[in-house]
Amino acid sequence: MFYQFVKLIAKMAIHFYCRHITINTKELLKSKGPLLLAVNHPNSFLDAIILCTLFKQPVYSLARGDAFKGKLISWILRSIKILPVYRISEGVENLEGNYATFSACTELFKKGGIVLIFSEGRCENEWHLRPLKKGTARLAVAAWQQNIPLKILPAGINYNSFNLFGKNVQINMGPFIELDSIQNTYTDHGRLLNEVTAAIEKQLQLLVYEIDTTDRKKRIATFHVTQPLIKRLLLWLPGATGFILHWPLYSLLKQLIIKKGGSREHFDSMMVGLLFVLYPFYLLSVVLITVAFGGRYHALAAIIIIPFCGWCYVQLKQQID
Repeated sequence: MFYQFVKLIAKMAIHFYCRHITINTKELLKSKGPLLLAVNHPNSFLDAIILCTLFKQPVYSLARGDAFKGKLISWILRSIKILPVYRISEGVENLEGNYATFSACTELFKKGGIVLIFSEGRCENEWHLRPLKKGTARLAVAAWQQNIPLKILPAGINYNSFNLFGKNVQINMGPFIELDSIQNTYTDHGRLLNEVTAAIEKQLQLLVYEIDTTDRKKRIATFHVTQPLIKRLLLWLPGATGFILHWPLYSLLKQLIIKKGGSREHFDSMMVGLLFVLYPFYLLSVVLITVAFGGRYHALAAIIIIPFCGWCYVQLKQQID
């Protein structure tokens, strides 16, 4: 129930944070499990938020284990179907926790579940596919060894910018990878893991864009969405209003993230997370001020108008930095 509630709110919020989302094969969003989503990882947990809101069936995500510190945080993350994966850098003593997570994933596959794993292993803000870790292959092979008809769906997620609010996102998916599609089903476990990893990497190389960070022209050609003149004219005034109304909150959160040392790779995700929690309170504060000076009917209008103006600003603001 909690997951469905959070997913519903996230589906609404993502339309404000993302200007435009393009998906090459939308029908795959209706895919049913057992399914393993093998995804690149350019923008921290924003990658998971976007994909989990798009798929019709619930999606379980694997996230870095150090995020599960504290019973409350751990409960929240597990409640929204996020499971921990530990790296050596997070302590060798924690690695045994990966066995429990992988076992849980196998049980999910038996029940027709969907699991999302970031096959590169760590997040980097770049338009480039990095070498894949073997965790994705291990999950798949473990399922196949138990005769689970698991399919792997490679997915490349690509962003116009890692610094600007209002994303243009292009998601490329498919085709499925199944055990029968692996060229050499070796009985040797290590060689089989290498073969599966190579098959996933071959697909992701076609789905993840390769763009030099200094090549602004190519990013414009790849991601820029042209807005019709009539749309720009109609949205200009509410967009300007949206900028004025939301600038205090966004500016405050941006300075807070910078002050707290938020890394470049996690800036977007920290901003989304804070806005997800704090924006309802910010909106409520503005509504209460409206009640005090304009009455309850003006306040009811403000609940609709303020988010709408924010959406208008996102449509018109700078797309490529």
